[in-house]
Amino acid sequence: MRSIRPSFTARRGGSARRRTSPLPVVALAAALAFTVTACESGDAEAGGEPTASAAAGGEGKITIPDDIKDKLKEHGIDIDKWKDGAWKNWDRDDWLREAKDYINPIIEGLWDPDRMREAEDPDRSVDDSDLSGDQGVTDPTPEPVNARAVPPAYHANAPEAGKVFFDSPEGTMVCSATVVEDPANPGKSNMVWTAGHCVHAGKSGGWYRNIAFVPSYNNAGKATADLESATKEEVAPYGVWWADWAQTSDQWIAQGGPTGGDGAPYDFAVLHVKPEEGGNGKSLEETVGSALPVDFNAPAVPQVNSLKAIGYPAAAPFDGQKLFQCQDKPGRLSINESAPTMYRIGCTMTGGSSGGGWVATGSDGKPALVSNTSIGPVDSGWLAGPRLGADAKSVFDGVSEKFAGQ
Repeated sequence: MRSIRPSFTARRGGSARRRTSPLPVVALAAALAFTVTACESGDAEAGGEPTASAAAGGEGKITIPDDIKDKLKEHGIDIDKWKDGAWKNWDRDDWLREAKDYINPIIEGLWDPDRMREAEDPDRSVDDSDLSGDQGVTDPTPEPVNARAVPPAYHANAPEAGKVFFDSPEGTMVCSATVVEDPANPGKSNMVWTAGHCVHAGKSGGWYRNIAFVPSYNNAGKATADLESATKEEVAPYGVWWADWAQTSDQWIAQGGPTGGDGAPYDFAVLHVKPEEGGNGKSLEETVGSALPVDFNAPAVPQVNSLKAIGYPAAAPFDGQKLFQCQDKPGRLSINESAPTMYRIGCTMTGGSSGGGWVATGSDGKPALVSNTSIGPVDSGWLAGPRLGADAKSVFDGVSEKFAGQ
């Protein structure tokens, strides 16, 4: 199974060199090959040294919030060295793992158009013990549904969609994500929904770094060749929003793996974001003009006529620069009989689409987010995502309550 964090292969995004070796394969019920979908990646050095530091004040002075300074000091991290490239040190002792340890100081200018464009799919080897087998209820494999291009401008047709960029030990990575409503700040949400594997390595590591969200990436749907000379405003017309907080499930942190593993049914995450350059006082929701509600009573498969998955697939035959969608009636997929059954649809989207929202029409006739892309087979053809319930709501509420009234 592949993960759709930073591209259809277990997280990443961004290198000047595209890798062409096949995605890793692992057995599921002796019949399915999987790889954690969704991350695209490139070299850790891609884009060179960071060009600026965290949160700039007047006259170019760098200002870091005291709470972040204190957290960094607790872990022996010097903020000046961090902004000058120390974040590239992935020694296990320095790779912060626990939920409470999340730190993501802004490095202005790090996510420039070239670095965003070059996020791509990494080589990834997996352990076939990482999946425990098809022991629960699983419906027949769905027929592939060809991904359809979302017509540009993307903001007019899918204003909540965007890309998540981040750095990992393997390089620069990319995932997809969705702006969601925040009940604690109605009409002024700064919350983004994505996959857990787009923010945290799971049982083998810790939090990724330099996590940022770009809504309506490449809004005009420019060809890849044209993006080579595009301005930052063309690539990120609604700005770059850094995640000042991220939360994923305890199950993903404890059990998640390169192919999803037993953590796949809990492979979701919520980001709280703020604009890189201070913005104009508007929230993310106000800036893009829309946000989707999240349905934590997501209906069982028999009650769902159709689900739409949306994202920026980056692994071949796609290149990660354009927005696509698939629509299909879902089936069921079980990774472990003791874990929640996942939704599964036919879809040819590949890595990079990880974390992208799955939307269904609710009983009120309005669209709501009910899942996100998590895993899919190495050769594409279908995607699976967690069915959101109490565990997902707990993660969501934790972020919402942390920033209530802010």
